[in-house]
Amino acid sequence: MTATDQPLSGRIELDRDSAERGFAALVLTIVELIRQLMERQALRRVDQGDLTDDQIERIGSTLMALDEQMTTLCDHFGLRPEDLNLDLGPLGTLLPQDVAR
Repeated sequence: MTATDQPLSGRIELDRDSAERGFAALVLTIVELIRQLMERQALRRVDQGDLTDDQIERIGSTLMALDEQMTTLCDHFGLRPEDLNLDLGPLGTLLPQDVAR
């Protein structure tokens, strides 16, 4: 029997803090992607002129509050903005480099 034929022994060691941080990074990456998409869509609508001043103000306030919340959550889990930008190999990164927080 070779080393590759031997069954896996024991349990997989999983550090709870590491798993929690990894899960938080994944969730925050998705939230950041959606936040950036919403921001781009809002800017398009502002440029098209189809929003009222009140709507523009509310969108701006909401996006700023979401950005602050993202910063707070990243700090809580010890994550940096670049930790949220997944490398997709030959496709590049998930989030645009020029728009990363």
